[in-house]
Amino acid sequence: MKNKAITILLLALTCGANLNAEIIKVLAVGNSFSVDAVENYLYDIGKASGDTLIIGNMYIGGCSLERHWTNAITNAAAYSYRKINEKGVMTVKENTTLIEALTDEAWDFITSQQVSQLSGQYDTYFPYATNLLNAARTLATNPNVKFVLHMTWAYAQNSTHSGFANYNNDQQTMYEAIVDAATRVAATLGIDMLIPSGTAIQNGRTGYLGDSFCRDGYHLEMNYGRYTAACTWYEMLTGKSVLDNAFFPVNLTPEAIKVARQAAHDAVLKPDGVTVNTASPIF
Repeated sequence: MKNKAITILLLALTCGANLNAEIIKVLAVGNSFSVDAVENYLYDIGKASGDTLIIGNMYIGGCSLERHWTNAITNAAAYSYRKINEKGVMTVKENTTLIEALTDEAWDFITSQQVSQLSGQYDTYFPYATNLLNAARTLATNPNVKFVLHMTWAYAQNSTHSGFANYNNDQQTMYEAIVDAATRVAATLGIDMLIPSGTAIQNGRTGYLGDSFCRDGYHLEMNYGRYTAACTWYEMLTGKSVLDNAFFPVNLTPEAIKVARQAAHDAVLKPDGVTVNTASPIF
């Protein structure tokens, strides 16, 4: 009888833990910065909370909103459609059109972003973001779909990217410009959600890891850099805190895990300004 009671209790706890489990379908219309944000750890973070994420990424390296819109109106089969299915397996379909991806699933979230060097320049979003949003609204098969803007991150202070000159080769200037532009664009378009990856990365830079969140001056470091962005996306998409999430990249130290999670969590709480990261190393 005692063993039976324990079994019933465990089943009840398991069922209770899964009551808030979700199937979440998210499509990113992006570039290499969406690769950094959604293709690596986002599925696993969700799985650790009992959620199933289906993740699509329409990828062209260095793709701007203007180019996305040109591809849309010409129905150009120009994308690598990278899709993570409900089992966490990625497939890649080359030469895909935006229409194919937008209608492939009843997406819960459809996201867009500006190319990194222009992400802090408000005027470069228009009319392309408006046109893409209207097209997505027309094509989306889920009547409750939410439209999302991804706020990208500022470059490393030592970045040699030519686009850094748009911000006087200064990280803080670039970060503040990105926050300003993304916030105003989201308000202008009536966007449902703004994902503050840029603020999460800037938060992380205030901690003991410093300005090491980019691997080449602008793309994210492969482990804690990408993990920070994925944590930010997960909290925003689900409203569930990542602070106690069971998943983490296996090669990260406990301190780096804490930095990434806290940086993401604080960005969700305060997306338009930096929160100093207090995680510290153990020596």
